[in-house]
Amino acid sequence: MLKVGLTGGIGAGKSEVSRLLVEHGAVLIDADRIAREVVAPGTPGLAAVVEAFGEEVLAEDGSLDRPKLGSIVFADPEKLAVLNRIVHPLVGERSSALEEAAAEDAVVVHDVPLLTENGLAPLYDLVVVVDADPGTQLDRLVRLRGMTEQDARARMAAQATREQRREIADVVVDNDVPLEELRRRVAEVWAGLVRRARTE
Repeated sequence: MLKVGLTGGIGAGKSEVSRLLVEHGAVLIDADRIAREVVAPGTPGLAAVVEAFGEEVLAEDGSLDRPKLGSIVFADPEKLAVLNRIVHPLVGERSSALEEAAAEDAVVVHDVPLLTENGLAPLYDLVVVVDADPGTQLDRLVRLRGMTEQDARARMAAQATREQRREIADVVVDNDVPLEELRRRVAEVWAGLVRRARTE
């Protein structure tokens, strides 16, 4: 089994790269999706978040109001740290269980947005960083995700710098390119991962 850490700044196109890797045959463990599962209604994770941040972070249907919580934690590093202390151990536990269920010869890609920030690179056989110019990231967040420019800049500022991500990268996928070119680059990366998996 080859354990790959996949990361990139918000708006860099990491989700697209992970989708393409799955098309090639990767087993994807998506930390963001798991992070949503562990704070779903009725979970101990959601109860812990409400205890820490109050009932105003709940939507009318009792689910977590993620935009509301995001506006609280991304403006305050201490509150973000509190949230991370609740969610990260739960995500880690679930990720480990999914990894254990994968085939022995699998290329397991862990999609981890905060891999750099949390010093997680040593957990993986190699780290793939999806990189894009900050101007490209900002444009995608405002144009495609409907964020305000202020919100987008705050999210970007709360993450590691482009340089910090590149420092831990074994492979960098430059995503300031059209989708067809990205497909070609991801295919090359996949071929390298498969070769590496055979020698592990």
